[in-house]
Amino acid sequence: MVVEWILGDLKKLNKRQLYYQFLSLGMIVSSALMIWKGLMVVTGSESPIVVVLSGSMEPAFFRGDLLFLTNYEEDPIRSGEIVVFKVKDRDIPIVHRVLTVHEE
Repeated sequence: MVVEWILGDLKKLNKRQLYYQFLSLGMIVSSALMIWKGLMVVTGSESPIVVVLSGSMEPAFFRGDLLFLTNYEEDPIRSGEIVVFKVKDRDIPIVHRVLTVHEE
């Protein structure tokens, strides 16, 4: 149903309008990618934005909250900070609060 409706609307457009629609979509997608890559450079993080998936961080962060990350290696990790780490063989980064720091 939906596909037929979309195809029907596309058939009504002339070639110039169709080209303009695809060009607009391409500009939106490329702008989003440029913003993402820019955030990666500025923050030094592979994933500059993550979404909280569980309720384990409540009441500080709730499910669905967006976290903007930085990766400045010169800053030491302290107790009470929020850290994000990636486990090998898992695509989703894990967000947790540091309880204690063990130094050797």
